[in-house]
Amino acid sequence: MSAPDPYRISLEVRDYECDLQGIVNNSVYQHYLEHARHCYLRDKGVDFAELTARGIHLVVIRAELDYKQSLRPGDRFTVSVRMEKVGRIRWAFLQEIRRAPDDALMVAGRITGVGLNERGRPARIAEMEPLFDA
Repeated sequence: MSAPDPYRISLEVRDYECDLQGIVNNSVYQHYLEHARHCYLRDKGVDFAELTARGIHLVVIRAELDYKQSLRPGDRFTVSVRMEKVGRIRWAFLQEIRRAPDDALMVAGRITGVGLNERGRPARIAEMEPLFDA
């Protein structure tokens, strides 16, 4: 069985996201990835704010990013999200940023996360379980 198509959002580079070299600053790519993860969770019915109000926190514990090419002001691009389970309580968001319209890979990322329960301890989060790829 093949993995389902990843979730995708489309964005455009804003001038202020670029550094003096005229390219997107490396830290901005993490914002793009995070925004796509939040959109993905919301689309799948995971209410980030409601979980937080209950004392449950979804946190990033590792970010691995491979920068392949640079985006420039005005470039349109997509950010994809797919999930996989990593152990009993951890998961990974597998993400790519691709420039439109040529679909060139700009950034590949693997963001590892865990849920913390109301006592601040790592725990399985029931709301996350249905999201993992088969």
